[in-house]
Amino acid sequence: MSTPVTAAVTGRDPRVLLALASTAVALAAADTYVVVLALTDMMSGVGLGLDNLQRAAPIISGFLLGYIAVLPLIGRLADLVPRSRILLGCLVVFVIGSGVTALAVSLDVLVAGRVVQGVGGGGLVPATLALVADLWPPGRRGMPLGVVGAVQELGSVLGPLLGAAVLLVADWRAIFWLNVVLGVVLWVAIALASRSLRNEATRGRSPSKGRDRSWPAAGLGVVTVGLLWLTLAAPRALATDVYLGLPFVPFAGDNRLVTPIGLVTLLLALLLAGLTVRRWWPPLRESDLPGALLLGTALGCVVLTFSSADPETEVVGPLGYALLPVAVIATVLYVWRHRTAAAPLVPRGTVRGRTGWSLVISLLVGVALVAVVVDVPLFSRLTTDGSQTDAAMELVKFLVAVPVGALVGGWVLRWVGDGLSAGVGLALAAVGLLVMSGWEDGSLARVSATVTLAVVGFGLGMALAPVNDAALADAPQEAHGTASSLVVVSRMVGMVVGLALLTGVGLHRYYQAVEALPREQQTDGGALLDAALLQVHTVFLGAAGAAALGAVLALVCLGLRRREGSGSIARSWGVEE
Repeated sequence: MSTPVTAAVTGRDPRVLLALASTAVALAAADTYVVVLALTDMMSGVGLGLDNLQRAAPIISGFLLGYIAVLPLIGRLADLVPRSRILLGCLVVFVIGSGVTALAVSLDVLVAGRVVQGVGGGGLVPATLALVADLWPPGRRGMPLGVVGAVQELGSVLGPLLGAAVLLVADWRAIFWLNVVLGVVLWVAIALASRSLRNEATRGRSPSKGRDRSWPAAGLGVVTVGLLWLTLAAPRALATDVYLGLPFVPFAGDNRLVTPIGLVTLLLALLLAGLTVRRWWPPLRESDLPGALLLGTALGCVVLTFSSADPETEVVGPLGYALLPVAVIATVLYVWRHRTAAAPLVPRGTVRGRTGWSLVISLLVGVALVAVVVDVPLFSRLTTDGSQTDAAMELVKFLVAVPVGALVGGWVLRWVGDGLSAGVGLALAAVGLLVMSGWEDGSLARVSATVTLAVVGFGLGMALAPVNDAALADAPQEAHGTASSLVVVSRMVGMVVGLALLTGVGLHRYYQAVEALPREQQTDGGALLDAALLQVHTVFLGAAGAAALGAVLALVCLGLRRREGSGSIARSWGVEE
């Protein structure tokens, strides 16, 4: 089980390790939106035309699925093994997923690569947050948590810009090869920094033995990954050769994986799993795999239900009505498992005191965030003659302010409580969103619109570090990874479900407004524009309500004064720990 390394808190290494881990988080966050500009090229690369845009939806939702569905499991694993090992493992998964994506020539392989990317990228966040809790004591975590929140949001800003820059000089595959290179560099740097920190913390103790046993498995792993690359790449010089091309001949169809070399790769992967089973199976077994499967199924069904829907025309995606009942059943079974298992996935007592309130507030932050991310570009397209790029630039005014707010929100925790920092930020965001709900044609041309977007972004950013700080402060130390993952999951679920619900209400008002028009005006462009603006206003108003509710909960439940210890809110409510 991971133990805090307090001996080196005052040294330089914790800051170095935090900087490296945060950079990895930013890299993974950038991949959420990096495909926005490259999507059409990616579709062409796997044989899809523009008339098959709906089939390309899993390219985006697949990453989101991997990001969310396994977060609770990875968060729990971060409590059972050293955080640095989870960081390194997630980087390996992210790099492999990026390589598979870059080599894909079919949609199923491309989606699989994106899912694997999401698994690795999502796992970096709770491990980094828990690492902060290990290396900084309560009362000093505000700024480090603000840094993590800032780089995560900054990655979302840089993702499309990074994709655009790469596309200027290369094709879409270069985006993911760049991920591979940066991921490998970060892996080496984090490994060196964590070893230095571990040596500092264990100075004077006898060195452990038997570490060389991992080298044969590592060598086999490199060979397996190399064969996987060869299988997916199928270099023309080899694949078209009369003799050397035999391993690349598919057994059936044209799938590059169903080949002799693909079979050898699979057998080596199984051999690698068998050789290393004593290292990865005990923590997996202790983490409650049945509970992780049930909770992951429920989260995955929710993600696929709402993320596959077109936010401008529908609430529930094509498979939603089949997936939602599965999500309900999986949730019920997980609750039963949580109550009966000796060691459940989410340890009992994790969601207590301010931790539970932090999850609720994080969900509301997600609702407000996604409303701006989706509907500001929509509002721009409705009210201006600009291109999609111009609409995206309007959103940048908001996105740039979010990491700034995250840093400020963490910095002020030196003097104020989590509730005051988050509450003030969410109140600012609520006021700004309320102003946005009254925007009209031509509003974006005004300076006040830029100020409003910046205020909303700054306010939502201010809530990130305090929410994480409160969750970590009141969660047991041995469940920091789990608590961190739940905070992230709550925000992501708020984004996915909140967008669908707000859009549903907005669409309902839109259709009501259209039906109320006289028949001769139902085809009038101006009247239809007013109805469409009513839908967008409804979404902004709902987001303002979510931010306002989050502000009230933060001020009431997270505390106004700076707290050094954990569990203080529970005691203030008269609850015995």
